[in-house]
Amino acid sequence: MTDYVLAAPQPASVPVAGSDTRFPVRRIYCVGRNYAEHAREMGHDPDREPPFFFSKPADALLTDGGDLPYPPQTADLHFEAELVVALGRAGRDIPAAEAQGYVWGYAAGCDFTRRDLQAQAKKQGRPWDMAKGFDLSAACGTLHPLDETGMLEHGAITLELDGETRQKGDLADMIWSVPEIIAHLSRFVALAPGDLIYTGTPAGVGAVKAGQIVTVGIEGLEPLVTRVVI
Repeated sequence: MTDYVLAAPQPASVPVAGSDTRFPVRRIYCVGRNYAEHAREMGHDPDREPPFFFSKPADALLTDGGDLPYPPQTADLHFEAELVVALGRAGRDIPAAEAQGYVWGYAAGCDFTRRDLQAQAKKQGRPWDMAKGFDLSAACGTLHPLDETGMLEHGAITLELDGETRQKGDLADMIWSVPEIIAHLSRFVALAPGDLIYTGTPAGVGAVKAGQIVTVGIEGLEPLVTRVVI
């Protein structure tokens, strides 16, 4: 047994539907601008871009219906509803035709973003880390195993803010499908069991204020409910 000079942190994990066990999380990858209408609302041409990725630290996870304290250093916190894919196998240079076999399950998620910091970083050509990877910025709902859901290639994805629909799309609207995302990402990094991939958000992203409730719904999955608090 290894001795450490400090207490080792507990591994990040996500609850699993119908089970007392949890899914341990190694890394969190996020796909940018993977829905055409969202790409357009952000001022980009969705027909000319290959997928691109950014990361959040595993300990940025917000799970089990926890509250999100409104983060510091921003006046423009945004919600982004996303399908989260959990991987159960290791692989590199994975063919898209084989990528389905790497999926362990799915969850509803929300990529919270300090939009003003992101805009500033873009303008100055700086990294997005403080805009995307802050504490509790990766909300994730209950994980449903693949053998329960089957491959999710279509189905409604919505986000409600205080009960009002703000985002509405279909998983079939993704520019890059889940197998294509896995295959493309595996060319850059070795994927491993415990990795989560946030697969992009539909159009309609917007600001959320303290006191509001964000609900992400994806057909076939338990909804994710997050309250933003002071």
